[in-house]
Amino acid sequence: MILNMSGVVLLGVIVFLFCRKDGLKGSHATVCGLFGFYLSSTAIAPSIKAGGSSLANLIGGINF
Repeated sequence: MILNMSGVVLLGVIVFLFCRKDGLKGSHATVCGLFGFYLSSTAIAPSIKAGGSSLANLIGGINF
């Protein structure tokens, strides 16, 4: 639950900054799409959430 909320907040801040600073470009639209999937309850949202969780686990497992 904490990871999901953190992802939503992070993506929301990124979308806000993109809209304020640069306008909305192709890469920005991708972030907006991810933000929408995290907020929605569509059939594909659990798969995207699982992918985000896997990515977070992968990044968290990196030792410097």
